[in-house]
Amino acid sequence: MKKIILALDQGTTSCRAILFDHSGNMLGEASAQEFRQIYPKPGWVEHDPEEIWQCQLQVIRNVLKANNKTAGEIAAIGITNQRETIVLWDRLTGKPVDNAIVWQCRRTARICEDLKAMGLEETIRKKTGLVIDAYFSGTKIKWLLDKHPGLRERAERGEILAGTMDSWLIWKLTGGAGHFTDYSNASRTMIYNIHELCWDEELLRILDIPLALLPEVKPSSAYFGASSPELFGEAIPITGAAGDQQSALFGQACFDKGSVKNTYGTGCFLLMNTGEQGILSPHKLLTTIAWGIGGKVEYALEGSVFVAGAAVQWLRDEMGLIKTAAESEELAGSVPDTQGVLMVPAFVGLGAPYWDMYARGSIFGITRGVNRKHIVRAVLESIAYQTRDVLSVMEEDSGISISRLKVDGGASANKFLMQFQSDILGVEVAQPANLETTALGAAFLAGLELGVWKDKQEISDIWHMGRKFTPIMAKEERNSLYMQWKKAVNSCQSF
Repeated sequence: MKKIILALDQGTTSCRAILFDHSGNMLGEASAQEFRQIYPKPGWVEHDPEEIWQCQLQVIRNVLKANNKTAGEIAAIGITNQRETIVLWDRLTGKPVDNAIVWQCRRTARICEDLKAMGLEETIRKKTGLVIDAYFSGTKIKWLLDKHPGLRERAERGEILAGTMDSWLIWKLTGGAGHFTDYSNASRTMIYNIHELCWDEELLRILDIPLALLPEVKPSSAYFGASSPELFGEAIPITGAAGDQQSALFGQACFDKGSVKNTYGTGCFLLMNTGEQGILSPHKLLTTIAWGIGGKVEYALEGSVFVAGAAVQWLRDEMGLIKTAAESEELAGSVPDTQGVLMVPAFVGLGAPYWDMYARGSIFGITRGVNRKHIVRAVLESIAYQTRDVLSVMEEDSGISISRLKVDGGASANKFLMQFQSDILGVEVAQPANLETTALGAAFLAGLELGVWKDKQEISDIWHMGRKFTPIMAKEERNSLYMQWKKAVNSCQSF
């Protein structure tokens, strides 16, 4: 049996391709190819879908060539992707009708306000597990259909298709042979009923979205088609797909009810496995589908922090306070504290548990002695504080006390941040030996469908601890610092 899996990691800022073996080891990766972030107006974010496709295609070819692998040696492709980002394209030509609207984009805030005014918050929560927010895909589809005259009518005739980035890549890889998504990505659209496992007719009617536009929803571990032979010389089956955060949960082997992971990427995403029962959160955490495998669907509670690693990018690219993201660790650790500075990185509003679309980023407590080191430290600390915000209500809503947080993503390599995270939570923070958990999750899902791994227990045996951080901060200091953070957030919301 072929045992090499090709994982495609289509992220918010770049595309990657990684080869994994049966032991979950990384055989090779292609250097990430970044693509443009397009900002037409304040609060608006777009991507060029064709550029993403070309980036993804190039890294696949690069990783195969660099590791002397042919398509015939690859057992399967697994896809993980930035979620909620939506693209509409022409079924006949395969060309996008517009730029993709990115998950961070706030342009549909007014549509969301209208839905709230219609009294639909509880209906949408019960059906989809989501709150009404511009973050999700449904209002983005409506916005694009409203923008282009005649597009809705064409969609009703089946001439126009819509999908998240997994659907777009599956369509392009298969040469238009398959229009599919998986349960995890569908559950992020705000138009998918996560309990009945279908596109919800009532919500489609409210948003005026034709059903013919949407992809068929499959389990996360399933056959989605095969790549066109002309792309890589031979067809490769596509047998796994999951949104990036659910894929990371799977890659972290969080298979037990109550197990939790946090991915520190552009945003920060905490997911708790809640088993075969979706929990409706009083604090408006999201109830989402973790994955579907072997005829069973498992659920997760999720708290989304919109800006985490993006705040470090802001320090580098917009403020010029650091030259590289890695420099932030050294600078933050070179001062004993922030000298009272608190930074709330609400650049695109606040996610869970606040769900404030109109909050904006703010820095508090600046005095004459504050320098760039304190600002950099405050930015890193803000990531840890936001994580505590979510984890606290996650424990309360689930009734499960958390003693360990598994971590992954780019910023999890920052030792200062991970130690402060452990301190401010008062729990153990565990890094896996293999930090590529998002891509690894997609590989596992793809391999399960083909029997490369026989079950989740075999995958659990592959997961190994890397670095561990334990709290050293006194409880009184932890709580005092957190109280100051909450004051800063309250001020940011009333800005």
